[in-house]
Amino acid sequence: MRSPVSQGGRVVVKVGSSSLATPDGGLDPDGVARAVAQVNGLWESGRPTVLVSSGAVAAGLPALGLTERPPDIPGLQAAAAVGQGRLMERYAAAFAESDRVVGQVLLTKDVLANRPQYLHAREALERLLGFGVVPIVNENDTVVVDELRLGDNDRLAAIVSHLVGAELLVILTDTAGLYASDPRLDDEAELLSAVRHTDEILDELLHGDAGPLGSGGVATKVAAARMAAWSGIPTVIAPAAAADAAMAAVDGEDVGTWVAPHHSKLSSRKLWIAFGLPASGSVVVDDGAVSALVS
Repeated sequence: MRSPVSQGGRVVVKVGSSSLATPDGGLDPDGVARAVAQVNGLWESGRPTVLVSSGAVAAGLPALGLTERPPDIPGLQAAAAVGQGRLMERYAAAFAESDRVVGQVLLTKDVLANRPQYLHAREALERLLGFGVVPIVNENDTVVVDELRLGDNDRLAAIVSHLVGAELLVILTDTAGLYASDPRLDDEAELLSAVRHTDEILDELLHGDAGPLGSGGVATKVAAARMAAWSGIPTVIAPAAAADAAMAAVDGEDVGTWVAPHHSKLSSRKLWIAFGLPASGSVVVDDGAVSALVS
């Protein structure tokens, strides 16, 4: 079922806050270094890679004298505003050690919902990859309220995978992959090596909790894998602490959890309608239905 990414094939790697931050806030130098080393290794292997990185809020906490995520939206926005520059500064310096240039790409739901802007975002990412630049994608948490909700960066990574025509989405997290039950509560929890995106076990995992510094959880990773699946893109959910996890995933090795994609993918426009365009509509209930529902 697993297969290696071809030479020249593109990869999207997503790293969450829990893998980049220290327990009391701020960036973990070792976590950042591991993420950079993995992405740089993929580029050196001939697979242009986009890094979707959380961590702006966590990076801003120390400067604000905080040790945990603010409970209010303005506080989160302030932390993101302070932290985004610090996060990019750290990435730029780390990648520069390998003579690699990075570029910041901040996206929002509004941008992705607007078809022309969606296409311009795709063209910008294409041009960055063509220049050999590592695009570092994050949500613009400073100005968009909805983007600070549960797990948007996981879903964003799936959308970016479609935008750049990736052959693989790798989600690096603080566990070894997806488990059949909560490993924090069950010492014998089974690591799922490979699943189909339609498997019922994934439905049972849609109740995961976010960590204290992150905004995602198991549920958002399952949702992201299913989104990528409709693009015909497989997903590997693997441990960020393993120095070679991304490379192993790209080489088709048995690491983490492999989520097999749909056998055929939706067209580009249908994918945008499904995942880039917010759902909207109305339900009209006539008098007979009101009577049936109420009485």
